Amino acid sequence: MPRSVNAVASKARRKKILKQAKGFYGKRKNVYTVAKNVVEKGMTYSYVGRKLKKREYRRLWIARINAAVREEGLTYSQFMNLLSKKEIGLDRKVLADLAMNNPDSFKAIVAQVK
Repeated sequence: MPRSVNAVASKARRKKILKQAKGFYGKRKNVYTVAKNVVEKGMTYSYVGRKLKKREYRRLWIARINAAVREEGLTYSQFMNLLSKKEIGLDRKVLADLAMNNPDSFKAIVAQVK
């Protein structure tokens, strides 16, 4: 009895990996064994990158809030402390957006907190 090899499934598996490697340079895009390693590594980088993205945005928001608050004579930590004491529930993303795009409304919030 001849050996059954299920070529359809194995070809589909390889095709899936090579499709993910599209756009890579050299053998990375068209040699399966190389592409498999590169795609796997890329997947781990994308997973880690999603976590790092959150950290980087938070750092950016804090820097923007700090810069805007210092013009009003406070530091970032003092401002956030006063916000929590006044029970104003705005998060850093919203505060940074206000500081960048609506400086007048941000100044009103700072005045309310002081």
